[in-house]
Amino acid sequence: MDTQFDVVIIGAGPSGSVSASLLKQKGLNVCVLEKQHFPRFVIGESLLPHCMEILEAAGLVDAVNAEPSFQFKNGAAFTWGNRYTYFDFTDKFTAGPGTTFQVRRGIFDKILIDETVKKGVEVRFGHEVTALDNQGESAVLQVQTEQGENYTLTARFVLDASGYGRVLPRLLDLETPSHLPARLAHFTHIDDNISDPDFDRNKILITTHPEHRNVWLWLIPFADNRCSIGVVGLPEVLAGESEIVLKKFALECPMLNRILANANWQNEFPFRNIQGYSANVKALHGKHFALLGNAAEFLDPVFSSGVTIALHSAQLAAELVARQLNGQAVDWQQEFANPLMVGVNAFRTYVNGWYDCSFQDVIYARNPQPEIRQMLSSILAGYAWDENNPFVAKSEKRLKALAELCGTATQD
Repeated sequence: MDTQFDVVIIGAGPSGSVSASLLKQKGLNVCVLEKQHFPRFVIGESLLPHCMEILEAAGLVDAVNAEPSFQFKNGAAFTWGNRYTYFDFTDKFTAGPGTTFQVRRGIFDKILIDETVKKGVEVRFGHEVTALDNQGESAVLQVQTEQGENYTLTARFVLDASGYGRVLPRLLDLETPSHLPARLAHFTHIDDNISDPDFDRNKILITTHPEHRNVWLWLIPFADNRCSIGVVGLPEVLAGESEIVLKKFALECPMLNRILANANWQNEFPFRNIQGYSANVKALHGKHFALLGNAAEFLDPVFSSGVTIALHSAQLAAELVARQLNGQAVDWQQEFANPLMVGVNAFRTYVNGWYDCSFQDVIYARNPQPEIRQMLSSILAGYAWDENNPFVAKSEKRLKALAELCGTATQD
């Protein structure tokens, strides 16, 4: 078993697969270490179109396109009381793909890592990183197998793609509290049996609760009569058993109550919950390492930005790692952290605006201006790094002004 690599990647999720595939294209010797075995369940099932151009660059998009269980997606729909509106991701400000998929992450993640293995990347499942020494000329990792055997790896660079595992933030004391409140999500998969023509399977449906505007629900359709459904809010509002709470809040929403009239809530998929998922770090990079995606910062699931941020960070980092290991000087703050945070901060603006209702007021406004709608559609489609878009470059200022112009929305 080899113990020396150009790059070691911690985690075999989407950012791990993309960064490994891109680095392999550059001729680097890459090893991916993954604590679990695939397939495994992960939340975050609705992709954004920006993901597709990154998957294409990594040579992974054909395998994704070929999977029949993935549901074609071309936008996002929103409902609140009797209001219904949607964004068409093909009608947007920024160039790039306008369609993508809704995916079961167990299948999606396994497809990506299987394709990465086919490219010649070594992937070790059931191997957990327990320590990192990054003080010398190379990074030295301590690894433990699921059989309890310990060994050492050395790498010229380490990418942490461990997602919610947040391996390096924990090992290097990089974790810091998120500025976002600790919210709670209850969720499951249902046999939806939806025949209502008002429901568009090609779009995620995001529902604002009629009484609690800071409580919302997702309905993510797959291609086989299944939907992922979840409710998100503050713990004190959503306290209780997951099944009871999720059904209660879903059936209190007029459109969900109507379209889920024939749904089967009881199948082999359990009701689950996750709390306090938002996270942050003191630094996105350091000597011999960088953090990707959720290993660095996770905002909120409301606009499905998690996988997109993960893949964007993987593409950015892979290019810089290849340059650095080729002897070129790289300024990780100026070329990785700062550019990455352009999109993260844009998404943050609209997440905050969702919960303080200013962005909800914009979304549910009547007679919106088409040009502004296209700019917002670009962000919701994942193109949050396009600084030619005024709602990216000056997101807080623009959203505040637009919300004041739109006024308070109504659900009638």
